[in-house]
Amino acid sequence: MQIDIQVLDKHFYLRRFFLKRFCQKVIENAWKGKSDAVVSVVLASNDFVHSLNKKYRGKDKPTNVLSFENAYPLAGDIVIAYGVTRDEAKAQRKTFSAHFAHLLTHGALHLQKYDHLTEKQAQKMEQLETKLLQRLGYEDPYKGV
Repeated sequence: MQIDIQVLDKHFYLRRFFLKRFCQKVIENAWKGKSDAVVSVVLASNDFVHSLNKKYRGKDKPTNVLSFENAYPLAGDIVIAYGVTRDEAKAQRKTFSAHFAHLLTHGALHLQKYDHLTEKQAQKMEQLETKLLQRLGYEDPYKGV
């Protein structure tokens, strides 16, 4: 599996962990698809994600993570907003890395056709996210949310 990372918001560098290794570990943990797939991770500002969210989802606000599925071998893009991620982690009393791992996992599952449009889909996806994150040593991401 190949992970390509583009850092558009320098604040991700200030978190003092190895972005490439971290993203690779988290996405590989969540990946059940073809092993030679390519996933692009874009670590961006709230403004950048806001513009994508407005253009592609019709929502005029930033969000934490967006996923854009592509054709094999480029599995797709996971775009994460730094400010939203930081603020949500703080509000949920989680470490930045725990919330970041959750968002990467969530995005990777979307690229593998998981969704949460119905209650049943949401339960299935949330249970899988919890299991995958616990395998990495993180607590249930939905605990206390």
